[in-house]
Amino acid sequence: MSKTIGIITGSLRKNSFSGSIAEYVKDHAPEGYVFKTIDIGGLPLYNQDYDGEDLKEYTAFRSEVKALDGVLFITPEHNRSIPAALKNALDIGSRPYGQNVWSGKPGAVISQSPGGIGGFGANHHLRQVLAFLNVLTLAQPEAYIGAYHTLIDENVALSNEATKEFLNGFLAAFAAWTEKIS
Repeated sequence: MSKTIGIITGSLRKNSFSGSIAEYVKDHAPEGYVFKTIDIGGLPLYNQDYDGEDLKEYTAFRSEVKALDGVLFITPEHNRSIPAALKNALDIGSRPYGQNVWSGKPGAVISQSPGGIGGFGANHHLRQVLAFLNVLTLAQPEAYIGAYHTLIDENVALSNEATKEFLNGFLAAFAAWTEKIS
């Protein structure tokens, strides 16, 4: 039986670097795994007042995450942290109190940036939030992909062979982690 892993990208931009990595991951999933993108772009800002109501966007998102066997976060860095849309999705999934849909799921983080440190700040801020939400996050290998704009072709598709090899190894490690946690 295959496992379904959700991919949540921190960037909402069309043709984003995070989306490029997500497409590569979906096309190179380890055997027995299906990776699917979970859209966070249409989520209203988290507001606790909505927790008692049946806000369709919140309900649909929480149900989709709850059904996953794990989550892969792929994010850029915004001002040395995670993008607002990603933090919003994490908050929505963690509420109402006692109904955290992230809890106990295996997770992993890939950060990327046009800069040389590959989104290091975002990666570690995200890990801090995931630890609190009880996402069982893969510790090693870590994935920071710097100078991403130099690793893609004119269609924003990953073209660098060394990066592809690295990502394939990362995905194998994440699959092994998911099996261990399951």
